[in-house]
Amino acid sequence: MLITCNFSLYFSLYFSLSLPVYLSLSLSLSLLADVGSGSLGCCGWLIVILSGLFVFSLFPFTIWFCIKIVQEYERAVIFRLGRITDRKAKGPGIFFVLPCTDSFVKVDLRTVSFDIPPQEILTKDSVTVCVDGVVYFRVSDPISSVANVSNADFSTRLLAQTTLRNVLGTKNLAELLSDREGISHSMQASLDEATDPWGIKVERVEIKDVKLPHQLQRAMAAEAEATREARAKVIAAEGEMNASRALKEASLVIAESPSGLQLRYLQTLTTIAAEKNSTIIFPLPMDVISHFMKK
Repeated sequence: MLITCNFSLYFSLYFSLSLPVYLSLSLSLSLLADVGSGSLGCCGWLIVILSGLFVFSLFPFTIWFCIKIVQEYERAVIFRLGRITDRKAKGPGIFFVLPCTDSFVKVDLRTVSFDIPPQEILTKDSVTVCVDGVVYFRVSDPISSVANVSNADFSTRLLAQTTLRNVLGTKNLAELLSDREGISHSMQASLDEATDPWGIKVERVEIKDVKLPHQLQRAMAAEAEATREARAKVIAAEGEMNASRALKEASLVIAESPSGLQLRYLQTLTTIAAEKNSTIIFPLPMDVISHFMKK
């Protein structure tokens, strides 16, 4: 029992002595960073020093206002008297702030996806279509996303809508229907270049659906049907031409041998007799009849 009490006393004493030292070291490094930047000024430094003295004087209570925690997928951008204290965001884990002079903004680094609302677009060949899509993006620079734009998420959504209109307005209807992958890559490059000063990285852009007017759908269906019928007629004509050529070659071969024609007749008769027919009409060659008429 005595050993347990001594261990608890030792731990509490160690914590009470080491934590102020660690806190004072962290705050000192932060203040030295401000000294290097030289951006606070005399009044700013006076306020920071008073805030530090207030924290140290009421240490057991003010420690809970100085310690902040951010998740693994978050970063914290710290403002001291309205100025960003460091060029790199804090986190993940524990960091310290001065309760009277510091404020911070949490930034989520996870990938965000959103749907582009359906947009009425006039293509290059004057066809009105309704197109929608989806965009995937994430925050690559937390400080730029906080300091350079008021709402990075909302601004990216609006820019995606205008980029969809601008890119598809330069395409024909045939290109829009057949080259979706190329249009997606073009939109991604345009969005990524425009949102780079905001600290936003556009990872992927996809075209979801292209809706055509009903009249245009019927016209395209009629055109496709006419094209298929024309192709079928061409194929049938080519087949007849090839068949006629084969018959011509066969007739030339049979003309060289008169007995071959008789064998062809007998083969035709065998083919007809295999069917269930009651009457068979079979033509006889004229040379056979003339032979019997001479006798």
